[in-house]
Amino acid sequence: MTNIPVTTWSLEQTASSDLLPAAAPEGDVRIVRSEVPSPEFSRFLYASVGGDIRWTDRLGWSHARWQEHLERPGLETWVAYDRGTPAGYVELEPGDDAVVEIGYFGLIPAFRGRRIGGHLLSYGTARAWDLGDRWPTLPPTKRVWLHTCSKDGEYAMDNYLRRGFRLFDTKVEEEAEVASPGPWPGAYPA
Repeated sequence: MTNIPVTTWSLEQTASSDLLPAAAPEGDVRIVRSEVPSPEFSRFLYASVGGDIRWTDRLGWSHARWQEHLERPGLETWVAYDRGTPAGYVELEPGDDAVVEIGYFGLIPAFRGRRIGGHLLSYGTARAWDLGDRWPTLPPTKRVWLHTCSKDGEYAMDNYLRRGFRLFDTKVEEEAEVASPGPWPGAYPA
């Protein structure tokens, strides 16, 4: 198996005023919180958004593991819909010390390039900042962070920077090269 170098960049906002929102796209684009923990729906989003960019770490999760993850207090999934069709999502994961990670964020390939991503990231980041308002057991958010890597979409880093995130760490590691699984085997060219 071949190894490839993968660069991972970690970015953060340390105040809600750091957020630089994108304009909402034209048309019927809505962002809705997925309030009922649904392993099937969350796995669909994960595989559909990340299939062409080699998201593989959760593909082997059991239904029970997905359910356990989704039922964590404060974990939220916000889904963008374009005319009623799921277009992408952002997953918020509360951590220690009033820190919220944007654990996953992205669009299904057919919806990229339509100005939905900047809007979804803006909306999701704002929800990370006000997460404690919806979860009384969580303290007010003091920091929002995320990571992206060289396997992600070509516009990912630019979107994060335009939304006011600042780089705080960079790492390069060798990883085994894996084929893009797509939402089902063979959905995308290798």
